[in-house]
Amino acid sequence: MPINFYQVTSSAPCRAVALAAAAVGVEMNFKHVDVMKGDQLKPEYVKMNPQHTVPTIDDNGFYLWESRAIMVYLVEQYSNDDTLYPKDPKQRAIVNQRLYFDACTFYPAFSDYFYPMIFAKAMVYGEKNEKIDEALSLLELFLKGEKYVAGKNMTIADLSVVVTVSLLEVLEYELSEYKNISRWYSMMKLYAPKYDEYNDVGVKLFKTLVDEAMKKESN
Repeated sequence: MPINFYQVTSSAPCRAVALAAAAVGVEMNFKHVDVMKGDQLKPEYVKMNPQHTVPTIDDNGFYLWESRAIMVYLVEQYSNDDTLYPKDPKQRAIVNQRLYFDACTFYPAFSDYFYPMIFAKAMVYGEKNEKIDEALSLLELFLKGEKYVAGKNMTIADLSVVVTVSLLEVLEYELSEYKNISRWYSMMKLYAPKYDEYNDVGVKLFKTLVDEAMKKESN
């Protein structure tokens, strides 16, 4: 039975979960949550998720939210092996560290810088930012001598981090100086399962929403 997946296609955390589901081979029943109309505040939604956030899953009555927690659950519950989330404590610790890095350092650096400008209708593409550059420098270091962000194999850490990198790319943030990131990012576009369908489409939709917001402000 497919897992009900309450999501917004343009949302980065939602796209990360979709990529993880594709990598595991889990069928998801995508259910769009119109947050602008308040779908997430309806009683039936709040009953599932009292924080009324996306993404949220309903796996036959088991409710879970927070994207990285969902990604871990999907692997532990449904994967045939532990490649995406190793059982070895040290290897798993590295994957967890990279997930927390994305959740607590990398993605907040992006959102703290870009979202106020987007919502204030004052978007300026291509400008550098110290916190983003610090996060990118760390990611560049993580990838030194490694094929993926947490070692030799693709893990859910890669699927989480690649979504953040794709946001920077689509908003024209300069990434070319980060050679390890650029190499890894090109590879992820090719080898992450359903990348075009689940991430590329969503990040382009995000860019369209930003462009439309800016156009309205300029008119």
